[in-house]
Amino acid sequence: MQDYLLFQLYGVLSAWGDQAVGGERPSSHHPSRSALLGFLAAAMGIRRDENDKLEELSRRCHFAIKLHSPGHVLRDFHTTQVPPAIKKIKHLYTRRNELGESKLGTILSYREYRQDALSVSALWLEENSEISLNKLLYNLTHPGFHLYLGRKSCPLSLPLNPQIISAENIKTALDNYEIDANIKILEQTASYFWEKTDNMGCKADFHVVRYDHPRSRQRWQFSSRLEYVRLNDKDV
Repeated sequence: MQDYLLFQLYGVLSAWGDQAVGGERPSSHHPSRSALLGFLAAAMGIRRDENDKLEELSRRCHFAIKLHSPGHVLRDFHTTQVPPAIKKIKHLYTRRNELGESKLGTILSYREYRQDALSVSALWLEENSEISLNKLLYNLTHPGFHLYLGRKSCPLSLPLNPQIISAENIKTALDNYEIDANIKILEQTASYFWEKTDNMGCKADFHVVRYDHPRSRQRWQFSSRLEYVRLNDKDV
């Protein structure tokens, strides 16, 4: 038996960033590893420039996700004023700095959101971790910073409802999690996504490469990892 921390992620809107090219800003239907780590870091009150704490959190935490409903896609058209590319080295750290430039241009982009998506995340820790599940559960109910579902315009629609569950494997923990009674699940099947582990409790249908393992928060650099997928809650 092993302990897992589980919590639900539900919102009228959510946006889990995926690889972006040009003006397209797509959203995955379930949270990325980097999104979940950022979510926990915000709950713990870790600032974006505290690299050592962020790296420690990334080393210690592992995730699996049960996707109950991917939601419906909402595509939004954006126009944004930005300064032109500066050939000389000059860093504009804030939006206020950008808008303070004498010359501004306009860029166009499309951004995807998910409407009424529901997923449950399972978290487990490396052995001998200085972080504890009980501490993380407390942080999720008493967050240090505001929590949102991928973008600041996507607040939580219901509390996270965190629970610590002891189970023989991760899938059993996810299946035993009690979703908030205020959420009506329309889908009768669920899909699972997880990091490499020997204790998932089911076989993967396939795996994909995702570039969502954070390497540097300041430089926005990510490395690849394998994500294992099981679709439609088939028998083990």
